[in-house]
Amino acid sequence: MTKTAMLFLCAALLAGLMGFGGTAGTAALAQLMFFFFVALFVGTIVFGAAKKTN
Repeated sequence: MTKTAMLFLCAALLAGLMGFGGTAGTAALAQLMFFFFVALFVGTIVFGAAKKTN
């Protein structure tokens, strides 16, 4: 579960760098992907922690 969360975090940081840094041709899409991958990262952390407590 931690590997998946780290994968989503890396994808979010890469999309954020491209979207907010202005290096991507379609910055709006990269910014959308940033928030999508951050949501996946947080969801993975929350559900992984909830799964371990049960």
